[in-house]
Amino acid sequence: METKFKVDQKVVYPSQGVGVVTEIFEKKFKEEMNLYYKIYIEASDMIVMVPVAKAEELGIRQIVSKKEAEEALNLLSDEFEPITSDWKLRYQMNLDLLKKGTVKDIATIVRCLYNRSKVKELPILERKLYDSAKKLLEDEISFALGKSSKEIEAAIHTKLEPPGAAPRVKHTIQLDDDEDDDLMDDVNEKSRRRDDDLDDDDGASDDMDDAEGDFDEDDDSF
Repeated sequence: METKFKVDQKVVYPSQGVGVVTEIFEKKFKEEMNLYYKIYIEASDMIVMVPVAKAEELGIRQIVSKKEAEEALNLLSDEFEPITSDWKLRYQMNLDLLKKGTVKDIATIVRCLYNRSKVKELPILERKLYDSAKKLLEDEISFALGKSSKEIEAAIHTKLEPPGAAPRVKHTIQLDDDEDDDLMDDVNEKSRRRDDDLDDDDGASDDMDDAEGDFDEDDDSF
């Protein structure tokens, strides 16, 4: 079976970042032999095995060209289009873009959340999403342009905050805002349910560390 990617080729895995194909091998699954890519993701020091037949469906692709990388950088300084103030809807929209994984989608997330942060401090989950998207953008553009991550980080900042522009305003978190109320309600409800479960479980106090779950917004790691 012919493969799209070769060993030692750098690829992009949506939501995970730039990786390198370290091996292409066959493995038996459900009585059938399937061809797999073994991909090493340097940023997270992780190895993933992807069926060759599903690589395109999963969005695994080549690193963009220099032209596409420069276009993504320039997109950061485009005029910002207003977006919903409902943080949950906004979060889901941007998460969907992250999963699509094109370099322009990632740049759009960074631009959107950076500009939103100038209006109001981002909720915790959006801040994590912003940091993840920014790191993914830095990594791919760094490889595409053959520059260091620090150089690209500086270039991204310059595009987001051009010289002469008003400096970014730092905000304190206001818990009386609807967005933060919603977030805190969700956290408190999960905490209440967890405490109820622990009260109902004899001897649960000895295993509390195991019983506590993370406030996990999505199974995808950033």
